[in-house]
Amino acid sequence: MLKKVEGIVHPFLEVEGLSLVDIEYKWEKKGWVLRICIDKEGGVTVDNCAQVSRELGQLLDVEDMIPTSYSLEVSSPGLDRPLKKEKDFISYAGRKVRIRTKDYVSGRRNFRGDLLGCTEGKVSVKVEGGGIFVIPLSSILKANLEIEINRL
Repeated sequence: MLKKVEGIVHPFLEVEGLSLVDIEYKWEKKGWVLRICIDKEGGVTVDNCAQVSRELGQLLDVEDMIPTSYSLEVSSPGLDRPLKKEKDFISYAGRKVRIRTKDYVSGRRNFRGDLLGCTEGKVSVKVEGGGIFVIPLSSILKANLEIEINRL
């Protein structure tokens, strides 16, 4: 079902000059939630999220792809933006990241450091302490930008 929803969401966002960062459909205490994270060059505004929520909500209702009642949440990726696709790891090279893997990579599953980039499906990270690790994209369970606070 998520693939079908993504098939509608992706072209809709492109027309609006937005991109899909993440989409999830999950059960929470308040019921089913369809969570859509969007972005654009220069960042997403509250107005962008409200507009997408209204228009996309109507479109999804017309298509009637989701068999249960649900809440639609549209948001920006935030400062600790999730990194999902190879292009994300390329775009944010040079930034600090946190990565958790499904499998052990050189004896560890948690990495925190500078993102060096991504080539041929492998993410390179220079961790605090100086080691460089090459992590298969397929092994990444979760990756986020680290919030960096510059002090004067």
